[in-house]
Amino acid sequence: MSTPGLSSAGSGGAFSGFTRLCKGLAVVLVGGHIVVQVLPPALNYLALIPARTIPFAWNLITAGYIEQSIHGMALSALGLLFIGKLLEPVWGSREFFKFIFVINFLTSVCVFITAIALYYITTQENYLYFPLSGFHGVLSGFLVGIKQIIPDQEFPGLKIKAKWFPSLSLLFSTAVCIFTSETTTILPTLIFGTYTSWIYLRYWQRKPETKLKGDPSDDFAFSTFFPEFLRPVIDPIATIFHRLLCGRSEAFNDAEGYTLGGAPLPGSDPIEASRRRERGARALEERLATERLAALRSSEESQGDANENV
Repeated sequence: MSTPGLSSAGSGGAFSGFTRLCKGLAVVLVGGHIVVQVLPPALNYLALIPARTIPFAWNLITAGYIEQSIHGMALSALGLLFIGKLLEPVWGSREFFKFIFVINFLTSVCVFITAIALYYITTQENYLYFPLSGFHGVLSGFLVGIKQIIPDQEFPGLKIKAKWFPSLSLLFSTAVCIFTSETTTILPTLIFGTYTSWIYLRYWQRKPETKLKGDPSDDFAFSTFFPEFLRPVIDPIATIFHRLLCGRSEAFNDAEGYTLGGAPLPGSDPIEASRRRERGARALEERLATERLAALRSSEESQGDANENV
């Protein structure tokens, strides 16, 4: 099914149609930034500071919603609003909020463990007391969601398919961190946000229509984050981690992990993955059509008012 390019989203009502949930979470991001600017000591209780996470365990949740810089806050809020317009209609509001909460928490836990490990390896106390926060882990997870539902959608101008967004984001962030030491604290959050999002969507996300979990399609395998020539090397490594981290002794070959009595369960084969992508593309198309219609009506009303004034 052919779908409109993402460039269409930039025309007409591009700044309309934001969901209520996304607007509410954007307000939380803006409010969190204002709080730590007006009350700087609040950062010690809301950001992730590994040495203080025990007993302040709530910062594993709150840290993801605290942006310390105004440009970080603006990027996170805009990313949430625009990407949320694509993902929430496909997943539903409840699943979309669950995804944000789970990925934010898992990313914070992974960053906390990494900081503790680095402290014991290097004995540098800055790993324990540097305040870590930001929504960028969830944003990187959103890119994984886009990769799953509309992988062949092209980015306007650059002609880059959506399936490469997570990989290019990590590559660009790594390159920036090499030349800018101030951004090195962001990279682990992006990496863990990407990986935990893939794990969640690959193994845990429940499909209401099939009552099954995950996306076993080959098009969403871990090796698809890498160029074609690297996949023969990545696949065996991914299989090892698949067995260690996910507690499964078999890989997803021909949906063998989703069989009952030798017969594949409904929605566990590539057909289900194709249907999910069709739903994502259809939701995007309906959203763009609604925005174009709203823009056209607004233009006609404005022209009618102008004619009446004349």
